[in-house]
Amino acid sequence: MAYTISDECISCGACASECPAGAISEGANHYEIDADACLDCGACAETCPTSAISA
Repeated sequence: MAYTISDECISCGACASECPAGAISEGANHYEIDADACLDCGACAETCPTSAISA
C-alpha cells in the first residue's frame, strides 16, 4: 500500500527530494504521492517535518 500525504503538509518539498522513485510531486493544495510509482520505502515519511506522511 502506497504512502499518502495529509493536509498537514506544509509543501516544503523535503519528501520529494528524498523519494528514490520520484513518486512525489507538488499538487494543488499540497504535495502528492503517485501510488503506482511509490516503492513503500518510507524515506518520505522519515523526512517530513510535520509527520504528514503515513502508510
